[in-house]
Amino acid sequence: MSTLYTTRVKAVGGRAGTVRSDDGLLELSLALPTGLGGKGGATNPEQLFAAGYAACFENAAIHVARSKKLAMADDDFEVVATVSLLPNGSGGFKLAAALDVSIAGLEQVAAEDLIAAAHAVCPYSNAVRGNVDVAISVSTR
Repeated sequence: MSTLYTTRVKAVGGRAGTVRSDDGLLELSLALPTGLGGKGGATNPEQLFAAGYAACFENAAIHVARSKKLAMADDDFEVVATVSLLPNGSGGFKLAAALDVSIAGLEQVAAEDLIAAAHAVCPYSNAVRGNVDVAISVSTR
């Protein structure tokens, strides 16, 4: 199996540090959210994960629509990812995610089928399956 894409991002300073990609396109300060007792004012790992998951999942839906030869535009899809940090009950932490998907131009059942197929091919979904609870809701517009 050949690798399709690889990226590297360096983190320094943990949740109150910085992240920077090798190509310099991603360079951000991080801060512990105020909800966790931090000062906030910068992004955090959960926001970065939510952004990546939303974009990747939306692209998986677009990919499935194209493979089914559906005449849909990329902006017919909207995905809002919510990522929560939770205690795991043994002194550590775990994540939970919710994906709220909105699709234009499809009936509800067809939209739900498309999103189920997208969940099966999305690399983020495949990476977290069995480890992170992911709730998916689908609406049409």
